[in-house]
Amino acid sequence: VQLQASGGGLVQAGGSLRLSCAASGGTFSSGAMGWFRQAPGKERECIAAISWSGGSTYYTDFVKGRFTISRDNAKNTVYLQMNSLKPEDTAIYYCAARTYSGDTYYTREARYDYWGQGTLVTVSS
Repeated sequence: VQLQASGGGLVQAGGSLRLSCAASGGTFSSGAMGWFRQAPGKERECIAAISWSGGSTYYTDFVKGRFTISRDNAKNTVYLQMNSLKPEDTAIYYCAARTYSGDTYYTREARYDYWGQGTLVTVSS
């Protein structure tokens, strides 16, 4: 199973980007999916996560009200709409997926089975 993240790039502060992450290959029943990010000199952190049905979502406080996670199970794809971007959002963004194990989300890295390669988001001031 491979996760392919896309949509990163350079944007000015206040702008928007939409990240996508598509799962492909093998037989894979996706459960929870999440977005993590790692800023320079910092540890990777979970910023958003979503359950299989999409009925439960998580956001870290810093992105609440600005970012929206969603998914399309028919396409095995998760999205992250990022609005009102700030320079502090500059980071490598990773998507992650967990084999289905219940309709819930997870925020810990160890809970995820598959990882995308990362996409760089740079927000200029």
